[in-house]
Amino acid sequence: MLAAAFILLLLLLVTQITDEVIWDLADFTFAGVLLVGTGLLYERTARKSSNFAYRTAVAVALAAAFILVGVNAAVGIIGDEGNLANLMYIGVLAVGFIGAIIARFQPHGMARALFATALAQALVAVIALIAELGSPWSGPGEILSLNGFFIVLWVGSALLFRRTSATGSNRNRRLG
Repeated sequence: MLAAAFILLLLLLVTQITDEVIWDLADFTFAGVLLVGTGLLYERTARKSSNFAYRTAVAVALAAAFILVGVNAAVGIIGDEGNLANLMYIGVLAVGFIGAIIARFQPHGMARALFATALAQALVAVIALIAELGSPWSGPGEILSLNGFFIVLWVGSALLFRRTSATGSNRNRRLG
């Protein structure tokens, strides 16, 4: 909670210093809910294991989701923030979320869920490129690089979960 408050305070300071960032109460509320929600979800999920790789995998996956939502809400990935093509990223997040529920947050299943999430992210990029959905704001290089960034995060998290699963030292507990 303290970290979220500090980040929001920094954002408030930025809005006072520059005219480049213009936020209203709704923007701060959205950012606050996103920050606190991500933090609480990390705390809840990371408690399932004392394994460092598992906790890191959770952190990477949640950071990817947090950044994906934040960037999409602020400026959009495909075109601008008002481009309806950006709604495809809800599907990417749904793949990860549903996969995590099905996997019951167990490392082997989480690895599969995050590989599927990376595949969904790549599919969005392919659709955007083939249909030229980002024109004229987002060129192919921008779409590929931004989506590639998220694919790397999803795959990185999946590999960390796979490592946790392979070592057999995950010491996972069921959520209570």
